[in-house]
Amino acid sequence: MAATERGPLVCDAGPLIHLDELGCVGLLDDVGEILVPVAVWREVEQHRLGALRAGIPLRQIGAGAIPPDINVLAHALNLHAGEREALCVARQYQSKLLLTDDTAARLAAGSLGISVHGTIGILFRAIRTARKSGPEITALLRSLPAASTLDVRRSLLDEFIRQAEQWP
Repeated sequence: MAATERGPLVCDAGPLIHLDELGCVGLLDDVGEILVPVAVWREVEQHRLGALRAGIPLRQIGAGAIPPDINVLAHALNLHAGEREALCVARQYQSKLLLTDDTAARLAAGSLGISVHGTIGILFRAIRTARKSGPEITALLRSLPAASTLDVRRSLLDEFIRQAEQWP
């Protein structure tokens, strides 16, 4: 997932906010530069300023004019400004990866050929890269409903917990 291998990584507000709520935003410190559109930056500033001061390589960036196809998707999927800008920046910088937890933004990214991961994907990446153990991620996942504003269907969260329990 390193930005240098796949082009720059672009981030929506959700993963920065949720990882910070879990005390794990530092898990992004090894992915290379992370492009953060202005609207996303403002949203994170408003809700979780600490995520922007966590020592990870974030670069605030303007999105420019939103192309008509992204505007059509944004309207159809009810995307907010940060998600629109994230899609625009991902396209402009030929990013192969967008970090977002929003289902509609994931659908839009998929239709644009942009791969997507979210907060839980970053947690599992931490296991694969040996930055966190399976039991550590299991504990984080169990704490998720109380510790974070990330909304995950209970049955899906239970499945993620079962998967994390399989790792040492």
